[in-house]
Amino acid sequence: IILTKNNMHILFTRPLEDSYEMILKFQSLGHEISHLPLISIEDLKHEILNYSKFKGIIFTSSNAIKFLDVKNIDKKIKCFCVGSVTEKKARSVGFQNIFAAEGNVNNLKELILQNFNSSEGKLIYISGEVVFSNLDSELISNGYSIERVINYRAKPIEKYDDDFIEKLKLKMPEIVYIYSQNSAINFLKMIKNYQLETMWINTNLMCISEKTSSILNEIKWKKIFLFNPGEEEYLLYKI
Repeated sequence: IILTKNNMHILFTRPLEDSYEMILKFQSLGHEISHLPLISIEDLKHEILNYSKFKGIIFTSSNAIKFLDVKNIDKKIKCFCVGSVTEKKARSVGFQNIFAAEGNVNNLKELILQNFNSSEGKLIYISGEVVFSNLDSELISNGYSIERVINYRAKPIEKYDDDFIEKLKLKMPEIVYIYSQNSAINFLKMIKNYQLETMWINTNLMCISEKTSSILNEIKWKKIFLFNPGEEEYLLYKI
């Protein structure tokens, strides 16, 4: 039997399809769950690519894989993933030769430098419209040949359910999970729009990176934790 801390009110902020399993898991542990998606993901059309000219493929998000037509890609190609969630998605569509970093782009860059020689050929980097790192230009400055293809965009959700916000005010969450800088930007906007700035002093903020948490530093939190996807449950025992 897993002994959890007292049952807590937890707020998840990813789109439902990315949160669904986690919500069920945390509910089964006895926690009260609220769900407030901050962004929606939509695919973007891009040119048809000749994948045979690439010797390695890079993903910094599982969304890049979700919106990619993989049938013409050699699944034995060297595949570099930013973290475990992206790696799992890559395996699910058939990639076999996967190198996964520990959830941040700096680690991913080091992984590529160690496991892919620039003389091996060209890399393709599939990403969203907005990226918060210069992975491609950093690799180019290290002598790599790389092509970036944009196949999705994260759109901020503009309108929230007023009833949901009112219920949130009555019982603020003890934990909030934020998974991207886009989400953090939109969360801050929502907090200001609904004048919730002073209401988070008993809430622990869980962020995917320091850059993500820094966007929300102007709000007073109980504590801020950094985490990798997959560590959400483990964090419950740290607070």
